[in-house]
Amino acid sequence: MLATPPDFDVLIVGAGISGIGMAAHLEELCPNHTYGIVERRADIGGTWDLFKYPGIRSDSDMHTLGFVFEPWKHEKSIADGPAILEYLNRIADERGIRDHIRFGHKVISADFRPDEARWHVTVELEDGERKLLTANFLYLGSGYYDYDNPYDAGFDFSEFGGQVIHPQFWPEDLDYTGKKVVVVGSGATAVTIVPSMAEKAAHVTMLQRTPTWMFSRPAKDAIANFLRKILPEKVAYAITRFKNIKMQDFTFKTARNKPQKVKDALHKRITKTMGDDFDLKDFTPPYNPWEQRLCLVPDDDLFEAIKAKKASVVTGHIDKFEAGGVRLKSGELIDADIIVTATGLSLAIAGKIAISMAGEPVKFDERYYYKGVMFSNLPNLAVVFGYLNASWTLRADINSEFVCRVLNEMKATGSDLATPVLTPEAEAKLEEDDLFDFSSGYIQRGKHIMPKSATAYPWRLNQEYIFDRKIMRKGDIRDGLLTFTKAGANARASDEQLEAAE
Repeated sequence: MLATPPDFDVLIVGAGISGIGMAAHLEELCPNHTYGIVERRADIGGTWDLFKYPGIRSDSDMHTLGFVFEPWKHEKSIADGPAILEYLNRIADERGIRDHIRFGHKVISADFRPDEARWHVTVELEDGERKLLTANFLYLGSGYYDYDNPYDAGFDFSEFGGQVIHPQFWPEDLDYTGKKVVVVGSGATAVTIVPSMAEKAAHVTMLQRTPTWMFSRPAKDAIANFLRKILPEKVAYAITRFKNIKMQDFTFKTARNKPQKVKDALHKRITKTMGDDFDLKDFTPPYNPWEQRLCLVPDDDLFEAIKAKKASVVTGHIDKFEAGGVRLKSGELIDADIIVTATGLSLAIAGKIAISMAGEPVKFDERYYYKGVMFSNLPNLAVVFGYLNASWTLRADINSEFVCRVLNEMKATGSDLATPVLTPEAEAKLEEDDLFDFSSGYIQRGKHIMPKSATAYPWRLNQEYIFDRKIMRKGDIRDGLLTFTKAGANARASDEQLEAAE
């Protein structure tokens, strides 16, 4: 090992779900490793601390968005933002994680020095001062979107006489009581905001260019709550989590294999709530279910708001914004005092950190994912990019467990470097796949900055949790591609190793 130790064995970037989850796994599985967490904000929570818009809630059940190691104890399985923050804060406090967090630390750059086997991480403090931290292993739990710049759809609001708000920057003092509100968009954010604002607003219109597939379910999981009454908490949680994982997997595969069957089922549930007086065209996208993420409508809240005439859905193309509202290309004017631009997020790779190795910038779009957690020929770096067809935390959990296995293997073998090796010859044989196979706007807009994904595992960002869990939790960590070496030694695998792996 190197004579001078780094500041940390592991440095975690971000104190949201991914970062807190990794810290908890380190506490349990790697108690002999030192770690620190740097968080640019003043509190933990990441997304759940950033977003303050009305009704902010999970769009996945908390028995899978919750961690594998910590039961979800609330009655509602579709939880609001404050309940999720309470869950994360309790974990951070009970497990001693908060003491490891440095708030107000924004990571600017990170350079890996192979000869030293450590990352040189430059952070900027709230007063503008910059300081250097070093770590042997870097874990990016910084999320997948740009915290500073949401997607700009290019609208011209210069003639509009009211307020324009983006959900990512919701003003705390906004009073929309008795106001006419137009929410532009039809994704998860819009579907959450509309019924919540409809409780106080005069009327809320969800203006969509294209409909989204929506499905309703109770906010409370009756089976989960029953099991908690008759079984130990951890047992009840494990059973519920298993049930929901299986249901997510079944629903996704059914949608892909029998799309018409799923379309009919989704329409049937909407009609059951709203009756036959509503035109289903506003709830019928031009694509099949799960070609984009389905939007969750807990307790039918959006449909109930529409039925009560407190909200409405309009499908059309915007011509321009006028003083009193939104003019559609059809000629229709939708009156508005407030415009909410729920038009989506912008993808960001590695938290917009300038990543380099030995001073050379790392181009992620030229590297392949390794088991959805590391990158080809890039040592001692791991990242979390959650599932699109299931809960984010399912991926965060198995990535954390896998990295802990890597760290323990490094310590057991006296290694300084863990590198997923991909030779030019082996890379030439790989066939790239559609990274996500999703047509969602934010995915399509951000593909060009994302790492590559191959059709063959382990160089694929897989989207099947059950498969990943089996391979990453139980498979042999020494697969011939992930190599463990000492600093200063040749980090590339020998020809014999590669031949054996092939």
